Formats: sequence, C-alpha cells, structure tokens
Amino acid sequence: MPDKCEHLEQCGFFRCFTNNLEVIKQGWIKLYCEDKETSKLCERKKVTMQTGKTPADNMAPTGTFM
Repeated sequence: MPDKCEHLEQCGFFRCFTNNLEVIKQGWIKLYCEDKETSKLCERKKVTMQTGKTPADNMAPTGTFM
C-alpha cells in the first residue's frame, strides 16, 4: 500500500468517522487517507495549508459536511 497521508494521525475526520458505514461505503478514507499521493486532493488538507487552521472534524475530505 502507498504511504498514508502525513496528517492521518491528527485528522479529526479520520478519528471521528473511521468506523462510520457511510464514510466506508463512499471510500473516502481509502482514497484520501490511505494514499499519500491522492491525499493531495483532500479539501481538509487544502484548508489547513491555506489557513493554518484545522477544519471542523465533520468536514469530509470532499469538502462536504457530515
């Protein structure tokens, strides 16, 4: 498996929703969190890099809110 996202351990979304069936069904964690290359598409990561602040835990990697 490719390297995981470097923010995975601190990510509020990952911590809160890792066992959520809807999140698993959508494949967000597999796509955005478990592959460092595709994690560049993560809207949470983009917000953090642009603002220096961590987005709300319920903000999904797609930018939508749970």
